[in-house]
Amino acid sequence: MSEGNIRWIGGPVLKARARGDFQIHEALSVGSAALLGEVIQLDGDEVVAQVYEDTTGLRPGDPVIGSGSPLAVTVGPGVLGRIFDGLLRPLADPSVHFLTTGTMAEREARFEFIPGVAIGDVCGPGAIIGRVSRPGPALKCLVPPGCGGTVERVAEEGEVDERECVCILVDERGARHEIALSHDWPVRRARPVRKRLAAQAPMVTGQRILDNLFPVVRGGRAALPGGFGTGKTVLQESLAKWCDADVIVYVGCGERGNEMAEVLDEFPSLDDPRTGRPLMERTVIIANTSNMPVAAREASIYTAITVAEYFRDQGLHVALMADSTSRWAEALREVSGRLGELPGESGYPAYLSSRLAEFYERAARVETLAGEEGSVTVIGAISPPAGDFSEPVTSHTKRYVRTFWALDSSRAQARFYPAIDPLASYAEEIRPLAQWWKTQGVPDWPEHRQRVLALLGEQSRLERMARIVGKDALPQPQQLTLLCAEVINDGFLYQSSFSPIDRYCSPARQAAMLRLLMHFMAVAEAAVARGVAVDDIAGLGVLRQLRRLGEELAEDDLDLVASLRQRVGDEFHALEAERES
Repeated sequence: MSEGNIRWIGGPVLKARARGDFQIHEALSVGSAALLGEVIQLDGDEVVAQVYEDTTGLRPGDPVIGSGSPLAVTVGPGVLGRIFDGLLRPLADPSVHFLTTGTMAEREARFEFIPGVAIGDVCGPGAIIGRVSRPGPALKCLVPPGCGGTVERVAEEGEVDERECVCILVDERGARHEIALSHDWPVRRARPVRKRLAAQAPMVTGQRILDNLFPVVRGGRAALPGGFGTGKTVLQESLAKWCDADVIVYVGCGERGNEMAEVLDEFPSLDDPRTGRPLMERTVIIANTSNMPVAAREASIYTAITVAEYFRDQGLHVALMADSTSRWAEALREVSGRLGELPGESGYPAYLSSRLAEFYERAARVETLAGEEGSVTVIGAISPPAGDFSEPVTSHTKRYVRTFWALDSSRAQARFYPAIDPLASYAEEIRPLAQWWKTQGVPDWPEHRQRVLALLGEQSRLERMARIVGKDALPQPQQLTLLCAEVINDGFLYQSSFSPIDRYCSPARQAAMLRLLMHFMAVAEAAVARGVAVDDIAGLGVLRQLRRLGEELAEDDLDLVASLRQRVGDEFHALEAERES
């Protein structure tokens, strides 16, 4: 066992004289209270470590004891449906705001175990030993990566503790491995997979502007930057409630306490729209507020992605919501400053870019060691100061994500939500998703998407021109472009997270709405070409329903599309007949 004594301490960082061999990222026990720490630098016989708890009361001479293993968390079925701090320690009592220093990451959980192997079977890494009976997604007991052998003993069907041995494997060297429902895994090491798979289908969010214009693939990476008050947290909460992932991992990394309190209060009371059961049965919340120890904030991101990878290895599709990576980067900056490292852009450490890459690259759609398909989709919120997207965290993140959802403060101020700026946002993985939409009966999705994006771009250009010459001075086709853009914005892109009708929109409903609006635009363009005035089109009665299409067209009332389509034709026909008479 490696030992040492504190020589110097400053905030979450300490230096200790070492006796024995420490390792980088080795977990430490610091002081008489056994605070959790981690080695971050080695220099001869000096160890530099960061402490994940409040260091008040520590002093030179206090002991530092190495564990001999890297910083790890215990992953297992007992993680699902619970609330933890940034080091995966249970926050069981809502009345307790902070854990007592030195609290270990222990939890009590018992589950019904159903064996799936027999004595003499050979099990490799990731093999399924049995299944766990519990509410929510179906979970399995897996052989941990790097372990395997012949089954010597397996527990009978019945209730077992999460840490209780349910199977013993004997490898080729005769070593015995005790397998439990849970196991420890280092947070900074990605869990191995059989192979990575190419993008094939989107993660359906239920938000029209995202699914149709800027989709994120299952196993992909998306960034959600936006200034204060642009709706990052509300949008992420909506995605957590409505996206088609099997498991949700929500990490509040350095966020304001009142926002996390709202999440912690609301999520346990929500019903899962897919099953009608509590949403928490398939959710893990990691709460790390801005006034918690700064080093724990840095670790919370790795804790969350490790938990997500564990459920991915179960053959599940996981969505990880990180709110926000800017606060995580600020924790890196503070610790780096304590270490006296040479600062980079805006004071962030020079390795900010590589740390962001390490995090986002752990998102993937994979074939697991057990041969099943699983995925981790990462959506990282960013809080750029003053909404400046050129700042380091945003600019570096753009290099590692394929989907960029830029939130616009002017749209948020106009109460237009989701406040996604369609001109600053982008999605790069469109081609594989076109085939998915085709299987959903929407072969013309790429053309519709391009038509809407082109329309919104032309709207921006014409609005700048109209501010100079006036809207009435524009030619009729250009005035129609502005009118159609307003209809698309109001009727399709606007979507309230608090509307009981429109808070979620299925792909079938999205396709029906977009086709109807495309039909209106085609008929309107033909009418203007025949001499109909845009002001007359703006006065049509059907236009009010089209502008409120999200509220008018419910999920169980898609037959209304046909009647609205007929009404569009009838009103345009009447308008042209009146003009000719």
